[in-house]
Amino acid sequence: MIRSVLVANRGEIARRVFRTCRELGISTIAVHSDADAGAPHVREADTAVRLPGDAPADTYLRADLLVRAARAAGADAVHPGYGFLSENAAFATAVADAGLTWIGPPPAAIEAMASKARAKELMADAGVPLLAPVDPGQVTAAELPLLVKAAAGGGGRGMRVVTELDALEGELKAAAAEAAAAFGDGEVFVEPYVVGGRHVEVQILADGHGTVWTLGTRDCSLQRRHQKVIEEAPAPGLSVELRSTLHQAAERAARTIGYRGAGTVEFLVDRTGRAYFLEMNTRLQVEHPVTEAVYRLDLVALQLSIAEGSPLDAAPPRPHGHAVEARLYAEDPAAGWQPQTGTLHRLALPDGVRLDSGVTDGDTIGVHYDPMLAKVIAWAPSRDEAVRKLAGALERARIHGPATNRDLLVRSLRHPEFTDPGTLDTGFYERHLIELTTHDADGAPVFALAAALADAHGRSRFGGFRNVPSGPQAKTYTGAGTEHTIRYRLGRDGLRAEDFPGVRLLTLGPDEVVLEVDGLRRQFTVSRYGDRVHVDAPPTPGTPTTPTSHTFTALPRFPDPTARTEPGSLLAPMPGTVVRIAEGLTEGDPVEAGQPLLWLEAMKMEHKITAPAAGTLTSLPVRPGQQVEVGTLLAVVTD
Repeated sequence: MIRSVLVANRGEIARRVFRTCRELGISTIAVHSDADAGAPHVREADTAVRLPGDAPADTYLRADLLVRAARAAGADAVHPGYGFLSENAAFATAVADAGLTWIGPPPAAIEAMASKARAKELMADAGVPLLAPVDPGQVTAAELPLLVKAAAGGGGRGMRVVTELDALEGELKAAAAEAAAAFGDGEVFVEPYVVGGRHVEVQILADGHGTVWTLGTRDCSLQRRHQKVIEEAPAPGLSVELRSTLHQAAERAARTIGYRGAGTVEFLVDRTGRAYFLEMNTRLQVEHPVTEAVYRLDLVALQLSIAEGSPLDAAPPRPHGHAVEARLYAEDPAAGWQPQTGTLHRLALPDGVRLDSGVTDGDTIGVHYDPMLAKVIAWAPSRDEAVRKLAGALERARIHGPATNRDLLVRSLRHPEFTDPGTLDTGFYERHLIELTTHDADGAPVFALAAALADAHGRSRFGGFRNVPSGPQAKTYTGAGTEHTIRYRLGRDGLRAEDFPGVRLLTLGPDEVVLEVDGLRRQFTVSRYGDRVHVDAPPTPGTPTTPTSHTFTALPRFPDPTARTEPGSLLAPMPGTVVRIAEGLTEGDPVEAGQPLLWLEAMKMEHKITAPAAGTLTSLPVRPGQQVEVGTLLAVVTD
């Protein structure tokens, strides 16, 4: 029997495993970097062990420190979560050698699937359908487009789509460099890129007694940077024959490598309905809650049971209904998916949905880890109901702090191409990102008006309306992609505001403003954090894609005239690390508009910094490996 579990991970997955352990009466042990010393997973564990340092390479990727922590804390089992060392055969072996129970597949099974290139060779021998690899030295234009892919790791790192033959060599080098930096292994391979393909996967569960469950399918086609954004179970629109093919191939893959525990076999399904093996994730997946909801199972509890040697039932339970999951990221989709940092002041969702989160109110979102704040999961008897339920919960959420992808998620779930599952594919965001991220310039001003009125009430000595005529008030905010100057007058006759002829003030308070807008009563909740103001409102009927929340920054009446930068300056858009500079690039070199100059890494993603215009690189004050903060000068290009 397992009595205490150390989770060799952090954030949302650590909290998820701890939740099941508490229900089963198992003691919990957390590990944490210095950056995570006050994190929720640390606060919730029965015991916590410090891993000195901040960077993953010094902490969560140190197998020796993790095993030492488990032994020091008296753990008798280790759960790896996902990411970090969860698919590292050497770590699994080290855990077992230390006399601890490994809550995962055998090291040999992990090793068999560790390299995607080798895994495909193994699956080909087992008769699992897959895409034939391409020799990059023999490629012809007829074989385009191609996908360059890292042999190790995951999460979209080290992947490049090649549409022009002349770009292949450069993309091979770039993918290898990113893979080496991310996984310590720069091996890459090339395969055909399937245009219009769907990402479909099968959840498997296997015990040590010969039983393998295939727990239906999941569709994970909505992706950005080859990373999943929205997932659902079961995968919609698949024929009975295709589902059977996927289940059989997944089971064959598991049996071929003697698998045990929870895992996922991932496939690419082309427009003709033909499936190709992509890879096998030898761990629990981020999107496992949708399978749990449909099958009414606790996959973590089953992982623990299998690790203790218990057998599975002969057959899994029957599925019920449909579940959809959305990943809430601290990122700005309209700005190249740039991750965002800062204090998360509030994260609250309405009842009726499942929230798996690694953060709570007041936590700081830093630069060292993935920008995912939470997963929001909705279940309903049908797909349409589940999608509606999830979209409604997200638009009613209160998310105060860094910018997030919440509005993108709501618009994605309500997009005609998503609601019609026959048109799903991995190119969704390439086609629709601009329309999904366009700011609602028409709806934002009334939110800014509510912010200004609440601010006026808060600054009023007595609150409420003035009993004597007052002069006009003016307040300027930036937000929703533009600047808003609100001019209004509050007096005995009520509200008179410029540019708002159809607005009547009903109720005014420091945190709540109720307005009648074109005959409709609308209630606005106003929350302030320094010079940042978050204004939330219930959804307006008939406007399914209009944001229900806006964030504004109050501008000072007298801006600082010294707050200027030299023309052509490229400033760091986020805190991060300079991972590399374009080969051979030095100060004084001529550059072209859009030419890559350097790459920043933050929150497990690389961000390319390019020349804004043709000119001369007159300054390059950073170097590879340097840590930079927001606003740090990276380069200057003189036009």
